[in-house]
Amino acid sequence: MAEVVILPSAVSAGELGAEFVARLVADRPDAVLGLATGSTPLPLWTALAARDLDLSRVRGFALDEYIGLPAGHPQSYRTVITREAVEPLGLTAALVHVPGDDGGPVEGAGARYEAAIAATGGVDLQVLGIGRTGHIGFNEPGSSLASATRVKTLTEQTRLDNARFFDSLDDVPRHCLTQGLGTILRARHLLLFAFGDSKAAAIAGAVEGPVSSSLPGSAIQLHPLVTVIVDEAAASQLQHADYYRFAWDNRLDFER
Repeated sequence: MAEVVILPSAVSAGELGAEFVARLVADRPDAVLGLATGSTPLPLWTALAARDLDLSRVRGFALDEYIGLPAGHPQSYRTVITREAVEPLGLTAALVHVPGDDGGPVEGAGARYEAAIAATGGVDLQVLGIGRTGHIGFNEPGSSLASATRVKTLTEQTRLDNARFFDSLDDVPRHCLTQGLGTILRARHLLLFAFGDSKAAAIAGAVEGPVSSSLPGSAIQLHPLVTVIVDEAAASQLQHADYYRFAWDNRLDFER
């Protein structure tokens, strides 16, 4: 069972997430982080920046990247990661990668990205959000639970959700490169954040529903070390919320 932590706000969730990252980096200064994009991880980046940690040796791998956006586009995930994580946190840009950034053709980019992750020894801590369709990364419903980094076609719901970042829906790419569910599950620790009513159904399904490719986020149930950090709104459909609160409040000293 995933460890579910229900907190009052996204700010407090970010602070708790920053504690996990800080402990990891204190033990391993060149730790490998899996980096999510979008609005969900912003409280984590803000909390980490406030700690003034030395993250210059940390290596990073983004979950996904659009296909078809020109280099330097403000909504390419390379640009977003640089703007929202690399620069505020003092990461070393050359140590942070996004799928397809090696200059090679899109064909084969997934296999090359998998090899690059493996060459570092694998991801120590993977930061995740979850979409309203239940996707993690850009693994849309129907994605294989064993999938590797590959090209995916985005659902219209995902494109609609992301259209707020573009001038119009027509500008939102239809294809992406994304780490697969199998790739994500190879990380040693998964740290999943969700905030707001719109994520409540996806969180309930991911944490308490059946494991199914129809709800890709449910794949986290197959991982031995998962921490799900949500606010009250995102937790509103969890059947066992009272137990999660009790378990967090009564964890043993070595779990703190």
